[in-house]
Order: sequence, then C-alpha cells, then structure tokens
Amino acid sequence: MPRADAQRNVDALLSAAKDEFTAHGVDVPVRAIAARAGVGTATLYRHFPLRSDLIAAVFRREIDDVTALAARLAATHPPVEALELWAQRYTEFVATKHGLGAALHSGDPAYSGLREYFEGNAGPALQRLLDEAADAGEIRPGVDAIELIGAIANLSAPPPGERGSERAGRMVGLLLDGLRYGATAGGRLNG
Repeated sequence: MPRADAQRNVDALLSAAKDEFTAHGVDVPVRAIAARAGVGTATLYRHFPLRSDLIAAVFRREIDDVTALAARLAATHPPVEALELWAQRYTEFVATKHGLGAALHSGDPAYSGLREYFEGNAGPALQRLLDEAADAGEIRPGVDAIELIGAIANLSAPPPGERGSERAGRMVGLLLDGLRYGATAGGRLNG
C-alpha cells in the first residue's frame, strides 16, 4: 500500500491531469500537469513513467467515478432523474477525452483492456439506471446501455473549433427526452 504522501501525490496528479486534458487535450506538456498538481516532474515520472500510463490512469479513475455514481444516484434519486444526472456526468467525462480516441487506438499496451474495463463496469451500472427508469414507466424499455453510452459520447464531441460543453448538454438532453417516447406505466410500450 502506498504511503499517504505518495497517494496524495498520485491523487493530485490524476486530478491535475484530468483538468489539463479537459482544457488542452492529452498532449498537454507534463510540466503543466506537474505544476498544477504542485509536484515536480520527477514525481510525475516516478508514478507514471510514460504519458500513456498517466492517460490510462485518468481514464480508469473516470470510469470508476461514473460507475460508482450510478449506484449513488439510484439510491438517492427517482429513476429518470438518476439517469439524467448520470448522463450529465458522463458528458463531463467525455470532455476529458480530447485526443484520447487517437491515443487509445495507437496500439500502446498501456491502453489494452480499457474499453473492456469501461464496458464491463460503466455498462452494467448504466443498464441498472435504464432498467429502473423503464420499470417505473419513465422511459421506453429495451434501451441498451452500451449503445446509449456511444450515443452520448458522439453527441458530446464538440464540432471542430468548439470546446464548450453547453451544446453537448443540450444534445444529450434531447436524446434523453427521446427515451421517454413510448414509455408507459409499468414500462410497456403502447399498442
């Protein structure tokens, strides 16, 4: 188990990297990440010898966060509200991925298994939210979590030259509104 100060450094680096990736993409200089975290570049490289190690660690942490959030929201909010709040957070998650698509397809071994990790964790967590909202009659039944994740990701990608998330929020809101079409009490379609 890492020492408390080492764990604080890792947490600070992951948080700083996430913020820098969101603002500037995954190619941001490591000095900017280290400076934001309040550590030296040697500390960054001690924990993450390669940029790909840092990118993968940020991605895994984000996956863990959105996965855990689904359970918390399901326990504290009505089904469709939990789904909407989760989708908002996932839209923010997508914002941390500027340039990540190219990195993930680079063949770097640091990224192997990330897609499976994502689908195996975030997929079932979202499916629970979808099933509960459908059972409550708030959305149509039969929505596949992985397909919805892909749709949200596609809608969250900003058009060329745009960086804001305002448009993504509107587009994802429209998508979620569309899930209500065909919903009835007990989660059965009309007709």
